[in-house]
Parts: sequence; structure tokens; C-alpha cells
Amino acid sequence: MCPRLACIHYPRFQRLLLVSSSNTVLHIITGLQDGGAEGVMYRLCKHSASTKHVVISLMDEGKYGSLLREAGIEVFCLGMNPGKPSLFKFFRLVSLVRSVCPGVVQTWMYHADLIGGLAARIAGNKNVYWGIRHSTLERGKTKLSTILVARLCASLSFWLPKKIICCANKASRVHEELGYTKDKLCVIHNGCDLTRFSPNENSRQRVREEFGVSESEFLIGCVGRYHPCKDHENLFKALALVKDAGVNFRCLLVGKNVNKANGALVNAIANLGLDESVLLAGSREDVPDVMNAIDIHVLASSSEGFPNVLAEAMACGTPCVTTEVGDALDIVGDVELTCLPSDPDALASLVQRMFLKWFEGPEIWERTKIHCVQKIQRFSVQSMVDAYEACWYGRK
Repeated sequence: MCPRLACIHYPRFQRLLLVSSSNTVLHIITGLQDGGAEGVMYRLCKHSASTKHVVISLMDEGKYGSLLREAGIEVFCLGMNPGKPSLFKFFRLVSLVRSVCPGVVQTWMYHADLIGGLAARIAGNKNVYWGIRHSTLERGKTKLSTILVARLCASLSFWLPKKIICCANKASRVHEELGYTKDKLCVIHNGCDLTRFSPNENSRQRVREEFGVSESEFLIGCVGRYHPCKDHENLFKALALVKDAGVNFRCLLVGKNVNKANGALVNAIANLGLDESVLLAGSREDVPDVMNAIDIHVLASSSEGFPNVLAEAMACGTPCVTTEVGDALDIVGDVELTCLPSDPDALASLVQRMFLKWFEGPEIWERTKIHCVQKIQRFSVQSMVDAYEACWYGRK
């Protein structure tokens, strides 16, 4: 069960008060569901051994609440309803910030930047660090409420946060244009856990056997939740063109709501004649194994910040092609592996080019895989941890 704020009166919380200090970082995040920002925060807390971390979720504990506790990190949930703002719960948040008395307050995503930042300031803490995860804010793909909160944050950015940490260079540029205070913007790329994401032949064989894919078949993969920004329509149109070109392939899709229960997704696949080619796996916990199983990873998104899946796939030795969104080009390191968003013809050409390279033989392909692993070493978790700690403690 997720601890409610009333637990501040429990002995368990009193123990937390005794060890709180300038070396404590309090993270305030909108929720702890299975998302990119949540995963980055979890890795940061888990691997930042020299700092004590406490986490407050404005909503519930989602996927990461229990994982954080298993890592020895205090987690508290406010149970806020995103559709019904509550002054009572806001001031409970203020009370909790005062009780923890952290040296640093790190907020994650727009709503937490605004609510958590204001709560920290009212509680008397000026060491507020915002976390920006978006690189675009498009109407129709981003909720209007999110866009409005982002603009409100821009108007408060000259005063409220000490620093504004963006996950991507593009995110920094976009938010500067939106009106965020330029001098406070800095970039810290997400870190990939290279102990989890690494080449593993046994994992590759297990997943391919599970889905009935032989080693002689070209297996394309795409890991990402079902969301307009992920642009599965672009992916399917590109795959249809690849199929029409005579390429024999299978495509494994993994992510939240990427399953047979999603009628819109199933119909989109069927309408393009991809029923026999596309495998829907839904959410899975063994993403490192999936990344090892596929031959290439395709990112077809129309918008991203720092697309973690590219770094994770490459860390497993899996080559990637991608739309040029967020910092995708910085990750793959080669403009020849990118194309403009919403251009299925260009994306299909990238996939076909990679297929031909794979088809040439194992020696060439193995060199390509090794090169992927080498390129991604600069995006390690430890590099990210070092950068955050340097920023918090005035060394960045």
C-alpha cells in the first residue's frame, strides 16, 4: 500500500527526519507510472550512492514506488487527482517538504515543476531544480492543460527554480523560445544502465524462440507506449512499403497498450496488410532481452526529448534507425540513420538499407553491432549521476 501523508506522524517518518540534511535530495514527480522520466529518476536515485534521496509522488506509486523502496528510498504519495486540484493536498505537500528539510528539491515534468516548486518555495527552500522532459509541445498531441502549465512555468522561471535541467539539447532550445530563462537552462542527458542493457546471446535466443522467429528472419523492433507522439501510423506505413519492396521481415512491438486489445492499433495493422508481419507483445519487464532479440530498432516518433530506447538498443548491440526528433541524432551519431518525422517513404528507405547491410553477412553486421555498443558508452548512468550531483552542488 502507498504511504499517505498521514504517515509523517509514524516513527518510520521520524527516523527520516533525523537523517535529513543538506545532502538530502527531495524528488517531487507527478506520478510513478511506467514512463521515461520515472525510469530516469529511479536510476538516478538508485545509483547516486553519495546522496540521500526521498521521493514524493503527487499521485500514486504506480510501477516505481515499490522498486524505489526496494532500493532503500523513502517514497510518499499524495493521491492528488489531476482533474481536481486540491489546496488541502497542496499544503500537505508544503508540510512534507518542511519536514524532510532537503538541501535540494528536484522536480520532474511540468505539473510537478509548478506545484512542487511553489510548495518548496512556500516551505522556505530556494534550491529548486526543475526537470524538463519534452522537446515539443504540439496541440493535438500534447494535452492543452500541459501546454498551459508549461507556459505558466515559463513566466515563473525567472524566479522559481535555481536551475532548469533539460534531458535534451533540443528541449533546451525549444523552452528558451517558449520564454524559459535562458541563463538557468542546462542539459543533462539520460543515462542508460549498461549493466542491464548489454549484448546477451542467450536472451536473444530465448525471446526469438518465444515468438517463433528463426535466426534467418530479419526481426525489426519498436519499444514504446501507444501514444500519438510515438506515431505508430508512420511506422506501419513504412513497414508496408518495406513489405511491398519484397523484404521478408517480422516486427515485434513492445509497450503499454501495444497489444491485441487495442482495436485502433489492430485495425491500422490489418488495413495495411501487416497482420502476419507484426507481433504485438504489450508491456514487458524484460526489455533488455527484447533489445537483444531484435536485429534493428526503429523509432518512428513525431516528438521525443531524449529517446531512451535508442540508447538501450545500441547498448545491447542493436543498430537503430530513427526520425530526427529530440536528441536522436546525438545518440545514433550518424545523420544517415535518421529521417524527418512523418515521412514513411524515408523511414522505409532507412529500414531497407539496414536490411541489405544485415543480409550481406554476419561479419559486417557484427562490426556494426560492436560499433553501436562503443558509441553509447558516453550515455552511462554514472555519467548522468555525476552531472546531476555537479549541478545540485554547484559544480556545473
